[in-house]
Amino acid sequence: MPYERDNIHRLTPYTPGEQPQRADVVKLNTNENPYPPPSAVLEAIRGVSADQLRRYPPPRAQQFREAAARLHGLSPEQVIATNGGDELLRMAVTVFCEPGGLGLGETYPTYSLYDVLAEIHGTTITQVPLEEDWSVPEEFASRLNDRGCRLALLVNPHAPSGRREPLDKLERIARTFRGVVLIDEAYVDFAEADAIPLLDPARGLDNVLLLRTLSKGYSLAGLRFGYGLGHPRLIETLDKARDSYNTDILAQAAATAALSARDEASKSWERVIAERARLTAALRERGFTVAPSQTNFILATPPAGGLSAQAMYRALHDRAIFVRYWDAPRLHDKLRITVGTPEQNDALLGAIAEVSRAAAGA
Repeated sequence: MPYERDNIHRLTPYTPGEQPQRADVVKLNTNENPYPPPSAVLEAIRGVSADQLRRYPPPRAQQFREAAARLHGLSPEQVIATNGGDELLRMAVTVFCEPGGLGLGETYPTYSLYDVLAEIHGTTITQVPLEEDWSVPEEFASRLNDRGCRLALLVNPHAPSGRREPLDKLERIARTFRGVVLIDEAYVDFAEADAIPLLDPARGLDNVLLLRTLSKGYSLAGLRFGYGLGHPRLIETLDKARDSYNTDILAQAAATAALSARDEASKSWERVIAERARLTAALRERGFTVAPSQTNFILATPPAGGLSAQAMYRALHDRAIFVRYWDAPRLHDKLRITVGTPEQNDALLGAIAEVSRAAAGA
């Protein structure tokens, strides 16, 4: 006899990318930064004392909030620290969506965790398909309004395509939508611009939340630290649903140090952006269709007449080259490839040439 709620009994959990333990794998499947975090991060972790470990951490990570506020030109009251960006998503669904109601609106495709969080909460999901060029339809906000949605989740730059929506379009969505718009900026460190201007009080928007993570740009995916930015009233409301001591002392020290070392971290962003351009060009030369990206990954469609995306994914996997594949509408013929180091990307390109030759000679 199941003891869980019916919606949990029916739930299909989130499936994370494979995390191999083998050292020989070229890991291009979960969008980690291939370069190490700033040196100040490791120094900060080493600087945590035994007495700090003995005590509970500052519950709201005040030092980090102040550092993030300085970085973004905001007040600490506009910042909330979270256990990874995913915790902010969970908090937003909990706080703004009604169980059993038409609470969550999103595009399709998008980050698949959104659906899992909504299903856990018992909230109905409204999906609006993206245009052929992966852009958000102009009627996105009005369609969510028609369905009574309370929260709109938009990942920008988009995952898994890499497209970035311009600021004026995001502003139109926020002004039209009658609920909270959470813009997931997990990949913004690799983009040309961010949505911070939407938080300027002069714009008069009190329904915008921005999600940031240190997993990508700051090379801290193993640490689990993110944060939210928004109107003080939204932050105060989210704080009510925050787990007690949700970020530990090691994470707080490392995250604060990471923001202070932004200049060092940004050098890795520049390297990723340069490799993104090189990898995109190389794949296009080999007949792939590659969507323009402002992230640390690319979405690539193998050339017609050769191996299917699924077959190429499996062949690469057999050669210890890990990329991401989904058997899902609009994605089943594509591979999402994390931008690695030059050596990793060359290994990928060599493996693609090898499996393509093998398939052609079969």
